[in-house]
Amino acid sequence: MLFVIEVIIAFFLKDGFVRHTVGDFLVVILLYCLFKSFLKTHTLNLAILTLGIAYLIEFLQLTAFLNYLGLKQNKWANLVFGNTFSIQDLVANTLGIVVVLFIEIRGQRKKKLREVNSTYE
Repeated sequence: MLFVIEVIIAFFLKDGFVRHTVGDFLVVILLYCLFKSFLKTHTLNLAILTLGIAYLIEFLQLTAFLNYLGLKQNKWANLVFGNTFSIQDLVANTLGIVVVLFIEIRGQRKKKLREVNSTYE
């Protein structure tokens, strides 16, 4: 569902808050979920890895890395990697990971409570 929302944002919104901020907020959540489906690791480690990748991509936008890869004119590369550095994107990425951590930690606490309650029944 997150992927479909990202595609809709990418193709139908060309400017504005949703395109530039909500998309970056959602993409780290999408990446986290993708990584979580393949990697079995601690929640915090995976969140840091995901945020690190998002930051790396954002900071690469300060360079001509798409030129070095021969992808400057590639529409998909520009869509996926972006081409303009923005502090606002870093904030959106960070907030996305904060939401992920909140949801994951809350879910883990509920699971532990259910386990404790089931041992007393």
